Amino acid sequence: MKLEQLFHPWKPVYDENSKILILGSFPSPKSRENHFYYGHPQNIFWKIVAKVLNQQEPIPTPEERKKFLLDNHIAVWDVLASCEIIGARDDSIQNPIANDFSEIFQNASIQKVFTTGKKGSQLYEKLCYPVNGIKAEYLPSTSPANRAMQGKPEFLESWSQIKNYL
Repeated sequence: MKLEQLFHPWKPVYDENSKILILGSFPSPKSRENHFYYGHPQNIFWKIVAKVLNQQEPIPTPEERKKFLLDNHIAVWDVLASCEIIGARDDSIQNPIANDFSEIFQNASIQKVFTTGKKGSQLYEKLCYPVNGIKAEYLPSTSPANRAMQGKPEFLESWSQIKNYL
């Protein structure tokens, strides 16, 4: 695979009742193929959020997942608007350009921002925090690449903090 210039394919999911904003780095090829956030079948984002909220995991369609997010006051987007990347490898990201979050912060009731994965957190800290002054809390990645961490109690404990803001 080679480095390719990509642009974020979707708008953020949020409404005026959204209380938390969860940001990934950039949509994976599988997510882009499935037309929605965290769309890789082995990504456990939907499973872990449903577990933390003590709810059923949403049916894996963009419409049902969007409804699940909005019903639970969760906004979702990604740190980057565009970048050069090889496949789904966050470590290959070059020339990152951040999304502009001002519309979300002006129109929603965001109380806390969370970033998923180390690269998403690093990119937010470097590109977004200096612009918006809003700190983000790190959450461990739900991608298949982070499988070893996902079985540990601290993984669920980290993700459980989202409940404190909903």
